[in-house]
Amino acid sequence: MNVFVFTQRLVLVAVLFFAGAQTGNCAGLFGPNSKSENIFIAAPVLPTTLKRVVLLPLAHDNSPPSLASGCETLYPVLQAELIKTKRFEVVTASGKSIQNLTGGTSWTGAEMLPTNFFRSLQSAYGCDAVMFCELTTFHAYAPLVIGWRMKLVDVASQRIIWAADVVFDASDPLVSKSAQEFQKQQQGTEAKPQSWFARTLAWLNREPAPLEEEPWTVLNSPRYFGQFSTVKLLQTLPER
Repeated sequence: MNVFVFTQRLVLVAVLFFAGAQTGNCAGLFGPNSKSENIFIAAPVLPTTLKRVVLLPLAHDNSPPSLASGCETLYPVLQAELIKTKRFEVVTASGKSIQNLTGGTSWTGAEMLPTNFFRSLQSAYGCDAVMFCELTTFHAYAPLVIGWRMKLVDVASQRIIWAADVVFDASDPLVSKSAQEFQKQQQGTEAKPQSWFARTLAWLNREPAPLEEEPWTVLNSPRYFGQFSTVKLLQTLPER
């Protein structure tokens, strides 16, 4: 298949995104009342031939500069959480090796690709599919905002198996609530503020008032919020 046909397919997926096309378990990432998300799933189950996926370096626009630091923070998180899905074997490709193989250090999957792009990756990594990933938005201060754009493309057919373009904004009440639930599941307990009795006792003993615990670290830590967003997004991958 030539590059022109592959680009046509990418355009088709983009059209489906704007049309709100969804399948499988992707409708409403944050509950039944949440807005439609830009997620495309070609089939509910991964192809039986898909065993190994090469994860490309996390791409980003050159501006703003915060995206570069965001990639450094979040790429190890993405790698770890993708492995945890146990959908397939994951191998990572460094920017240097990708440049030697393809002539570029990072790829989003939306640009014109070299004619031997997939053949080179398959030969070097023995992969059945390629995961393109891009950090589109990164705001490291509350309210945190992280945007992901990903595509899983079959090497043999060069067809898109799964694609997502989602922005996780902590100022959205549904996103914030989902992040809090994620933290409770991770920690097993919910942090609670100090009680009225504890405050009163401290006042009677002329002690400093006990400090309020920070109940939702996930809403203040870019790495933690990145983990939440990655886990949530990867849950929409086709099942094995």
